[in-house]
Amino acid sequence: MEFLTQKTLARRTFLRGMSASIAIPYLDAMEPAGRFLSKSGGEAVAGHKRLVCIESVHGAAGSNTWGASKHLWAPEGVGRQFSLNPEGALIPLDGWRENLTIVSNTDVRMAEAFDAPEIGGDHFRSSAVFLTQSHPKQTQGSDLFVGTSFDQIVARKIGQDTPLPSMQLCIENLDQAGGCFYNYACAYTDTISWASPTEPLPMIRNPRTAFDMLFGAGANNADRSARRKDNGSILDWVVGEINSLKRDLGAADRRRVDQYLENVRELERRIEKVEAKNSSGEERLIPEAPAGVPDSFEEHMKLMFDIQVLAFQSDMTRVFSFKTGRDASSRVFAESGTNKGFHPASHHGGREQAIMEFNLINKYHVSMLPYFLERLKETKEGDSNLLDNTTIMYGSPMADGNVHNHRRCPLILLSGQQAGLPRNVHLKAPDGTPMADVFLTLLHNYGIDAPSFGDSVSPFAMYA
Repeated sequence: MEFLTQKTLARRTFLRGMSASIAIPYLDAMEPAGRFLSKSGGEAVAGHKRLVCIESVHGAAGSNTWGASKHLWAPEGVGRQFSLNPEGALIPLDGWRENLTIVSNTDVRMAEAFDAPEIGGDHFRSSAVFLTQSHPKQTQGSDLFVGTSFDQIVARKIGQDTPLPSMQLCIENLDQAGGCFYNYACAYTDTISWASPTEPLPMIRNPRTAFDMLFGAGANNADRSARRKDNGSILDWVVGEINSLKRDLGAADRRRVDQYLENVRELERRIEKVEAKNSSGEERLIPEAPAGVPDSFEEHMKLMFDIQVLAFQSDMTRVFSFKTGRDASSRVFAESGTNKGFHPASHHGGREQAIMEFNLINKYHVSMLPYFLERLKETKEGDSNLLDNTTIMYGSPMADGNVHNHRRCPLILLSGQQAGLPRNVHLKAPDGTPMADVFLTLLHNYGIDAPSFGDSVSPFAMYA
């Protein structure tokens, strides 16, 4: 039997060459032969928990009074007796109900104005509140202060034995410096991840930058530029290591390595294609964006999702935060069915037709998630798959963008069998429940004992 004789590889095995470093995925050869003789299998060994936090800015059409009455976000039924409105924003997830937890009626009051000078500044503090659930200090200077974000607390627990404790990604331009508006520093708007109350973490917009971070594609910018000019693949740098590794693997592991490396190469090809198109001199829809950033929102989202899948598969990191928009952005999402800009659409004035236009954009944004879920589910890890061991939190620190309200903010969780969450359920919180209560429960699921988080001081029992 082949597995009894093959060599045991270290879980953290890299293919190295010419400044490139490619971590390989979990393989049967990484387990002692005796593991195959037990019934426990690779699930317990390979099943590291992962976390993805996704911010969708400026609320949802289903969070205003009329939209809520039509169940454009939260369904009418609670518990497991619910159905998704065919016109609602969550209908793209109907096929993923077995992984879906809808948490409705939670507030993000830390994003509200506390003092008169803060009134009107919701756009410029909300993102800082999303994962910290803490109220930002109003300042345009370097004396920032908000809170340590949820993703970073989890990263300290599950990310310290990976090369990158966490990664932060974004879709829109977030590289402003200094002060924004209403006397808030742009750092509050530009990131959702805070290593400490005074340390905002930069977010990566360019897929090329994220790819190079994961796969060590050159020791410096000169190396990376030279490689791209030669039209070579990062895999060309480690071909000798690949061939040497595969000689010591069984047939199943060789197929797994081949598929993984093909996925790496395919992602690289797609990034190269975007760069070539954007450098061709053709007029761009987003002229200020780097060459590696697609003009297409959907293409950009899928690239970022694939980067996350490969990062999880290679165990380069187990924690991602992903900011998919920017408050007050007027970007048009024509594929949604409306040509109205995002921010103008959110200010619907309570008009039913205008609310439904904003709902189209919300639904379009949610429709990006099934691609990610499918990619996680089809990626095997031991006897399980990546989705089984991943929790995805998708929500907004704002509820009704029309009036900048932060009560009853949209929030959903998507998770697999090992996440420890009830799924295919709508959990409606009592009025006044802070969203931070949900974060406390999630922290507990990651083995983190937190007496408080943000404006919450006790665990909320909605998952009991």
